[in-house]
Amino acid sequence: MIKVMLCDDHALIRRGIRDTLADAEDIQVVGEAGDYGELRALMRGNSCDVLVLDINLPGRSGLDVMHALKDEGSPIKVLVVSMYPEDQYAIRALRAGAYGYVNKGGDPQLIVQAVRTVAQGRKYVTPEIAQMLVESLTTPVAENAHDKLSDRELQTLVMIASGKRLSDIAEELTLSPKTVSVYRARVLEKLGLQNNSELTVYAIRNGLVGS
Repeated sequence: MIKVMLCDDHALIRRGIRDTLADAEDIQVVGEAGDYGELRALMRGNSCDVLVLDINLPGRSGLDVMHALKDEGSPIKVLVVSMYPEDQYAIRALRAGAYGYVNKGGDPQLIVQAVRTVAQGRKYVTPEIAQMLVESLTTPVAENAHDKLSDRELQTLVMIASGKRLSDIAEELTLSPKTVSVYRARVLEKLGLQNNSELTVYAIRNGLVGS
């Protein structure tokens, strides 16, 4: 039996994933969490084989969670299930230690297949991600300016470009407004931009958010 934990801040999303996995006789969901704090508490009292993790979490992001698990030498295998575009986040997630990446907008049965693959210690990637990996090996890829951003800086960029105010971002990430302002300043400096309008245009042109 494959034991799975879910970590996503949207209860409806967790329920959908849980119901999808419940149909598989060889998979058991042993716990759910809405943020990093709940996940840590859950992990103290339960063990699991696979953690199904969202990237956009309040407080510490999913990428932060993966870095923490990696630093601890945790044997838990992480499957990222996210709404973010594969071409912008899949490779970053895999580099952070994820065993697989599935887009929330895809076929729900892909999650079942991915959990089984990841539980075996194998990487799960969609054909689209596989093609991206092949192209990165066979052709020189011009590095995008946002590739130089830290995980938290990239998250701040996407949230600002999505129309959220700094105060909203601070509340959602459980950070101080001052800290979010620092991240915003770093993003503007690294991308050579002047204000939020230019930042939003950049994000749209590079497919980081929808137009």
